[in-house]
Amino acid sequence: MGKLTLILGGARSGKSTYAEQLVRDSGGDQVLYVATARAGDDEMRERVMKHQQSRPAAWRTLEAPENVGAAIVDSVGDTKAILVDCLTVLVANCLLAAAGPEDDPFGDPSDDPFRAAIEEHVKTEVAGIAGCARKLDADMVVVSNEVGMGVVPPYELGRAYRDLLGRANQIMAQHADEVYLLVAGIPMKVK
Repeated sequence: MGKLTLILGGARSGKSTYAEQLVRDSGGDQVLYVATARAGDDEMRERVMKHQQSRPAAWRTLEAPENVGAAIVDSVGDTKAILVDCLTVLVANCLLAAAGPEDDPFGDPSDDPFRAAIEEHVKTEVAGIAGCARKLDADMVVVSNEVGMGVVPPYELGRAYRDLLGRANQIMAQHADEVYLLVAGIPMKVK
């Protein structure tokens, strides 16, 4: 059984850089990088490209915007370390698939974003990731944003997202062997 580590922090806090170093140290070139993002616009495509270029060429990439745990189990092979980047985007994928507005991300949701079924779906995703981490021999590092320290979002979908991600982070932290909070590029061990 490998070790499960959760890396939390705000935007541009150094989360991904620290997480990449952890998996590089434990997995060398035998790393599975699990990308949860969907490149839906030019800005996101640019971000994805920059992330891809910064990773070692030997690392394998798995694109899994949903059903992440099952996708990892199907793709792990002889991997020694797994990096899931990131839980933040995975939760957004779940919420937007269920209640996202059709065209305007700041518009009114098309469904109740606080619906219990959405939270249950997010919990299932998180449990799937934590569960596969316990089954595999590879170390797993999961990256997520800490969004609960900022202002309350001014729109309903944003508030629902903040709540869902906070709960997802709590669940993942309970399962994790270690939890780090990154502030200005400095990791602080929380657990």
